[in-house]
Amino acid sequence: MAFVQPKETIQSTIDHLFRHESGKMVSVLSRLLGLQNLETAQDIVQDTLLQAMNTWGFNGVPENPPAWLYRVAKNKAIDFLRREKKFKEISPQYSYLLQSEYSLASTVNNLFLENEIQDSQLRMMFACTHPAIAEESQVALTLKTLCGLSTGEIARAFLTNEETISKRIYRAKEKIKAEKIELTVPQGVELPERLDVVLKSLYLLFNEGYNSSNPDKLIREDLCEEAMRLAFLLTTHGVTNLPKTNALLSLMCFQASRLQARLDDEGNIVLLKYQSRSKWHQPLIKRGIAYLEIASATPEISSYHLEAAIASLHASAPSFEQTDWKSIYHLYELLYEIQPAPIVALNKAIACAYAISNQSALSQLLLIKGLDNYYLYHTSMGEIYFGLKERQKAKDHYEKALLLTASRPEQQLLINKINNCEAGQ
Repeated sequence: MAFVQPKETIQSTIDHLFRHESGKMVSVLSRLLGLQNLETAQDIVQDTLLQAMNTWGFNGVPENPPAWLYRVAKNKAIDFLRREKKFKEISPQYSYLLQSEYSLASTVNNLFLENEIQDSQLRMMFACTHPAIAEESQVALTLKTLCGLSTGEIARAFLTNEETISKRIYRAKEKIKAEKIELTVPQGVELPERLDVVLKSLYLLFNEGYNSSNPDKLIREDLCEEAMRLAFLLTTHGVTNLPKTNALLSLMCFQASRLQARLDDEGNIVLLKYQSRSKWHQPLIKRGIAYLEIASATPEISSYHLEAAIASLHASAPSFEQTDWKSIYHLYELLYEIQPAPIVALNKAIACAYAISNQSALSQLLLIKGLDNYYLYHTSMGEIYFGLKERQKAKDHYEKALLLTASRPEQQLLINKINNCEAGQ
């Protein structure tokens, strides 16, 4: 039974399902067809989504949309296998089962069982991070294939352009074909290095959801949910349930707990200083604390441990003014020691403003290189100059930031800040 919905609602439903289900379907299909046929798997998923849009537009959305998508994708995969008849070449692991009409359908069906889907996703994560592929391409391929990000969204995460990302993904796919890379979960010494890239990919996916590059939508909860779902999946597998995995999941829980407080009823940004802490989701904060305790059971310290610890201090503070800024600043100093990236330096400088002084923060901001075209750098410069009562300099940086962001909520916030500068002159 189905019910007819407006075209816009159907498009929204399919967009949501694309985020949540396409990575699962691509993972299973790649396991069936071989990773060398990744593009075929992606084409099948794309065809399935197009068929959904056309069919649902006439017949309405089915009661169980994911089941409908899986059924159609399975049928398309079976049709592809029947057409090609190159079972050993396409899928050596399953070739003996695929050659019989009786076992063909059941083999494909079995791969779409929930536990097999999860296993396929784990395999896909690690296949995308194979050491034969350059690390920057590994992350881009993971975000594109498993997480469904566009090249534009990935480019923003890397502070680069779409052409660069497209080339990275193309090179990764070519490497997969040339090296005949398979979907396997690595064991032993291979695991830690490849897990690092997986975790970085999920970290970037969550960040895109938390502060989206979409012009009209600052927060995309579906991306945050998907990142958290995949991170949780890693904690359920013996070889990937490591302290840093739990630390990343802890960080995500703390950050996600504030999502409902970050925008007002009109969609305007509410800065941390002005957020109603009663809107922070306490069950997620408790989960964040629990995962951080698990992550802290060993002496291992990763960047995710430090970021989760910083987030926990924000979550436990009764108010913005009562936040333990000195501890937060110290944690950022430790983070910068193990990860001396410009973005970390930026966050450290912001914390310095509250822990020490605006003047000290300004000194740190002026030393940062590589963020001249990053809107948050200029926003932060504007904040510090405004705090130092240098309104014209603050306005200049806010105006630079305004030119560097396409997000309408962020643009409105910056316009308000520019107006505040002018009002004080």
